[in-house]
Amino acid sequence: MDGIHIPAETAEAAQVPADLDSASVGPYRFPSPLRRRTAAFIYMGLAVALAVALRDWRWSLVAVLGLWHLRAAWPLNLGADEALAAAAGAAPFPIGQASAAIIFSGWRSRPLWHVVLYDAAEPPAARALVVIDGVDGNQIGSVYTEQLPLD
Repeated sequence: MDGIHIPAETAEAAQVPADLDSASVGPYRFPSPLRRRTAAFIYMGLAVALAVALRDWRWSLVAVLGLWHLRAAWPLNLGADEALAAAAGAAPFPIGQASAAIIFSGWRSRPLWHVVLYDAAEPPAARALVVIDGVDGNQIGSVYTEQLPLD
């Protein structure tokens, strides 16, 4: 058996949440970076309260943090499925297996999907990395491809 297997009785006794069950399947939606707006508004409210209470410059540090959170609140307009489809269209070979992971780039933390694609051969002879912007869906840079060693 591949991977780690925990008997169901043990998981139930330890009260492991259902969302950590590796055997479960279903749709997963990555949380939107727009949630950063909540933190921004909290920081801005705190800055106002500090400005009233302290009446000096220290409130501005909290306000700057709030502004940064507000500027980093990008909408994630492209989900993993759309990123995989966009990357598959850019790959120079027929696609077999694929995987997408999100990263945040730059001081404003713009969401980017890093998609790794393997060709349809068995075993795969090539793989590619395609970077897709999570906000506007555009491809970032060129497609990186490499040949895999055949053992």
